[in-house]
Amino acid sequence: MLTPVEEAGLAGQRLAGRIRKALWSLGDARLAELLHQIEDAARAAHLVYLRDDVEETVRVFATPIAALPDLLSYVRTATLLLSNALRRLPELYLGDAEVARVLALPPEEDAWLRACWGPQHREANPVFARHDAVCDFASPGWQRSLQFIEPNLTGVGGLHMIPAAEQLISRVVLPVLHQRDPSLELERAQDIRGLLMQELVDHCQAIGRPPRTICFVEPKYEGAGPDEQGELARYFHDHFQISVCHADPSELSLDGDEVLFRGQVIDLAYRDYGVVDLLEVAAEGVDIEPMRALFRQNRMVSSIGAELDQKACWEVLSDPVFSRHFGPDERRIFQRHLPWTRLVAERRTTLADGSVVELLPHVLAEREHLVMKPNRGYGGTGVAIGAATSAARWAELVDLSLIHISEPTRRTPISYAVFCL
Repeated sequence: MLTPVEEAGLAGQRLAGRIRKALWSLGDARLAELLHQIEDAARAAHLVYLRDDVEETVRVFATPIAALPDLLSYVRTATLLLSNALRRLPELYLGDAEVARVLALPPEEDAWLRACWGPQHREANPVFARHDAVCDFASPGWQRSLQFIEPNLTGVGGLHMIPAAEQLISRVVLPVLHQRDPSLELERAQDIRGLLMQELVDHCQAIGRPPRTICFVEPKYEGAGPDEQGELARYFHDHFQISVCHADPSELSLDGDEVLFRGQVIDLAYRDYGVVDLLEVAAEGVDIEPMRALFRQNRMVSSIGAELDQKACWEVLSDPVFSRHFGPDERRIFQRHLPWTRLVAERRTTLADGSVVELLPHVLAEREHLVMKPNRGYGGTGVAIGAATSAARWAELVDLSLIHISEPTRRTPISYAVFCL
């Protein structure tokens, strides 16, 4: 007998099959035409990635990954529990030496966190995150397949690309699917830009400041990466009738306690900059005091607390050593949906089954079943560890304290274009 969870997964499997069948029934010529339409629409929607100031159109797949409402509801519940726990990490970092050991920041970044975190942040800690995860919605085991890979607490990508891709698929592909299967009714997921706007408005209310001018701060002139912030600023201005500016940190200035962009007072800023990035531009002569003021005054989204964004967060949330900091519902979600993760060091640690081992010998013995990645940052490559890894190599990895280990998850990733029936 199937459980209700398994029944929901099978329903998702049938839905995915109907979508594939509808697309395949188009035939090669019509499908090729549809793919050209998608590419043209992506270019028109400014779905581009910059490489040395050269625009590359982002490829959008024709097949939407659909998820039924009950499945999405569970994912949202798990995500909210995870998000709320991550918001508490700054207080744990500052109050628990063992948490600080796992999430240790370099001295300059630690100084920023301690100087900018205050009582007002405890009351209202704005974090707008995108938790990367994998999940196979078209499987009876969909719930078990949900695994969160990393937290991404600040400067998240996709704020323009995700909803733009969803709108594109809704406009170009869904009518074709409905024509081939009239009973197939799909709708777009909630627009992430609306969620961000709500976060900004809610935080302005929490700090008692009207949301008159919002500033998106990013490496504006770098000419690399997703080209999103300008599009996002235009969308906010057009749809929410709010003054939005788009700035590089070098374009901000201080007038007393107020931060200005070209003479205009900024009420709240959304950042695509970490403290480590600010320290780099400061070394080049850029005045970063306006950014520090926004952090200190709690007028930055994500807050200074998001500097603890690292894969080792999963160790703090899931290691039984730290279970006293979390409630039973949180622990249950963490155990089910967080991959076993440990920061590399010469130490003893707890495995997923509760046994205690020496970490480095365990890594060598289980190297074919583990993945090692830089603990902080993004876009990092895995690190290969062989049976004959030298003591010097281990010392290099341990001294860096930038390596993350997790059980690999070989499942279908959640699409940026998710629809529900």
